[in-house]
Amino acid sequence: MKVLVDECVPLKLVRLLSSHSFTTAQEKGWGSFQNGQLLALAESEFDLFLTCDRNLQYQQNLKGRKIALLLLSTNHWPTLKQHANLVQDALGKINPSDFVTVEIPQ
Repeated sequence: MKVLVDECVPLKLVRLLSSHSFTTAQEKGWGSFQNGQLLALAESEFDLFLTCDRNLQYQQNLKGRKIALLLLSTNHWPTLKQHANLVQDALGKINPSDFVTVEIPQ
């Protein structure tokens, strides 16, 4: 699965995840794009968008999107580090066009 990682996601998390191809928005030169534009670009190249932006679901119309969206409930690195397995599990179960929130215990 090809995953686009939003700039709000700690890059250290990506190093703990396996079985997928991860690219950051910055690596693509898309760091300055807003979510709507970023999602439109991502859909042509990626299977999943990984983000911690809780406003995404309220700011964007997600219906009809082909790309899967995985929202992490926090971007707090020490907390994510302890629960990287929850993110890995969600990556393994998500389907195209799904919107899934991973609630990370605080």
